[in-house]
Amino acid sequence: MELVHCLCTLCIVFLLCLEQISEACKTVTVDKSGRGHYSTIQSAVNSVPSHNRNWHCINVSPGTYREKVVIPHDKPFIILKGSGQKKTMVVWNEPYLQAPTFSSLADNIIVNSISFVNSYNGPNSKNARAPAVAALINGDKSFFRCGFSSVQDTLWDATGRHYFKRCHIEGAVDFIFGNGQSIYEDCSIRYLGDTLPRGLAGFITAQGRNNPQVSSGFVFKNCRIYGKGTTFLGRPWRDFSRVLFYNCRFSNVVNPRGWNAWNSVGEEKYLTFAEYNNYGPGANKSKRVKWLKNLKAPTVAMLTSMSFIDSDGWLQSFPVKYF
Repeated sequence: MELVHCLCTLCIVFLLCLEQISEACKTVTVDKSGRGHYSTIQSAVNSVPSHNRNWHCINVSPGTYREKVVIPHDKPFIILKGSGQKKTMVVWNEPYLQAPTFSSLADNIIVNSISFVNSYNGPNSKNARAPAVAALINGDKSFFRCGFSSVQDTLWDATGRHYFKRCHIEGAVDFIFGNGQSIYEDCSIRYLGDTLPRGLAGFITAQGRNNPQVSSGFVFKNCRIYGKGTTFLGRPWRDFSRVLFYNCRFSNVVNPRGWNAWNSVGEEKYLTFAEYNNYGPGANKSKRVKWLKNLKAPTVAMLTSMSFIDSDGWLQSFPVKYF
């Protein structure tokens, strides 16, 4: 009876918090059919005042929005919420790093239940393979149940501290890259090996830590790695690249060697590529590269704890626990 009472109390507190949030957060609706306040996501973002200090909620109705969306650095405190990964999609078709489908540059951003797609090298495309960014992420922010899809350089996890929870990320070459300080938890990572020429392996990560004093790195926690073909877990974009896969399920798409030194051949001692407590047919480390780091349990605990990205409590400042 005491447990039931406690659970009921927690539910009441949660509902009261949501009610207070809905009253405090200015909310607008985006609907491409014209039934909302705006018909494009960008126009809704544009309506948020520069140097805003109050939360603004942008609810996006189901549909495919063919537009580039930019949240500029001077528009923090935005909650962008769709209707589901497969229901609300933002799609653009342009190559190169300078043309992401979605760019989020401000701090204090929450994105929930939306997919971002760069279709430049998508199915039935006749374009030569090129970097085609689905999302560029700067600043401190959180993504919950979001999707990111392209072939090369899908998710540019550029700078800042990020938390990805229950997201789906797919691509073939360096499709999670950048110098972010990020935890990916309970995410599905799909390797699109069938988009590459036969026999050519792909790369899931290309992390860009360029200094041993820099705190950045990618941590994959309780994720699922699957797809078609053969892929390396990562290669270094910069000489002090840091990536950890922890308690993840590896399908047989993972190359037995695991990692590639790329432009850091001869300097592998500076790389921190590590695997800990993973399982599945691709998790066998007997044929891994000799320079794979064997991290000690306290280091793994530090990297996989929320304090790795939230030592000063920035996640706690978010008004809604989407995760």
